[in-house]
Amino acid sequence: MSRTVDEIQNKISERKAKVLTASEFKTLVDRDGKDAVKDVDVVTCGTMGVMSGTMAIMTVPVTGPGVFKRADRMTLNGIQVNVGPCPNESLGIVDCIVYGTAKRDMSYGGGHLFRDLVAGKKVDVEVESEGVTYRNSVTLSDIPFARMVTTRGAFKNYTCFVNGSDSTAKTIFSGPEGLRGNLAEASVSGCGELNPLQNDPDMRHIVPGSAVLLNGSPGIVIGTGTRSSAEKPNLSMAADMHSMDPRYMGGIRTSEGPECVSSVAVAIPVTDDRTIGDLSIRDGDAKLPLADVRDRKPVHSTTYASVWNGGTSIMVNMESCIHCTKCTADIGCPMDARPSGGIDGDLCISCGACVANCRGNVFAADMGSIDYGGTEVPIRIRQSSRAKAEELCSILKSRIEDGNWFVRCYDGRL
Repeated sequence: MSRTVDEIQNKISERKAKVLTASEFKTLVDRDGKDAVKDVDVVTCGTMGVMSGTMAIMTVPVTGPGVFKRADRMTLNGIQVNVGPCPNESLGIVDCIVYGTAKRDMSYGGGHLFRDLVAGKKVDVEVESEGVTYRNSVTLSDIPFARMVTTRGAFKNYTCFVNGSDSTAKTIFSGPEGLRGNLAEASVSGCGELNPLQNDPDMRHIVPGSAVLLNGSPGIVIGTGTRSSAEKPNLSMAADMHSMDPRYMGGIRTSEGPECVSSVAVAIPVTDDRTIGDLSIRDGDAKLPLADVRDRKPVHSTTYASVWNGGTSIMVNMESCIHCTKCTADIGCPMDARPSGGIDGDLCISCGACVANCRGNVFAADMGSIDYGGTEVPIRIRQSSRAKAEELCSILKSRIEDGNWFVRCYDGRL
């Protein structure tokens, strides 16, 4: 079986393409074999989780023209940003770069700011110029240019971390309370068999110019990102923030401060039998390196079957609530999804922190465990959302079925 991307693109444009999500494709292969998917044209894959290498480039209005010459310092909602690269002298606007890992404090950072903007919330702007401070409040609709860029994202596979020391470790690979020692718990990231690069491990189809959904917005693959390797490739991407969906992005609190959560969905054209073989990968085939958080050097490995075989959902039974004066589930929720109120589904990524932190056992989930050199270590937090990755696969599938998608952005569209 062999066909070109152009042939598949023509079928998409004519609304004749057969499109399956990654889960639908794998279920069909398991049930009926690989011959049953030879008529599939496109498979949608997705992932959502912590992606530290994220930044936004924006042009922010501050005052009218001629009020100040150029910005010396600037903050957005209290987060210091990088002014430039263009000085915009005397225009009353400031070009700036905001890093996803920039922070105002331990609870609010760049990822939170990005989500607030996309959600339509007002953001406080403060600019210092030659000793004078200028203030404004803006929404994303006031910002004419807002482009998000990932310098590395959607790693093919992440690393599962444990802590072999005697004390709790402060790390980005944890919730707000840190990673407990003595191999008491494990922290994992990655959506396993749904991840785009697990399904295209040699990057035959995900190439510079490939179209993606970045946080729900049509975007483009620029190329591989920083720290990308043949064994652990990742992507650099760009997309307009004005079309993003706040449900698929945000900030997450860790014991080392706030990090940035982003999401990616990619359409993989089914061009040949090799592509079918790659797309047939299951969690049990997707390797998950294991390392101690102290040196981050992988010493063991397992597969993503250890993470996701128990499902992706958090079960809630509010009748079990013992009404603590201070809700430990709320305090320990990295996404601030307010579990005590029944969980905010737009914010929750089903990380499982509430399961471990709740004293009344209101929350339950099969979080799984990993074998770390003969020690069975329970998974306490998952820094990726498999459930929302599934949603993104379905959203992209609908776009393609409507004929509204270009597998390659060769026409210049974003």
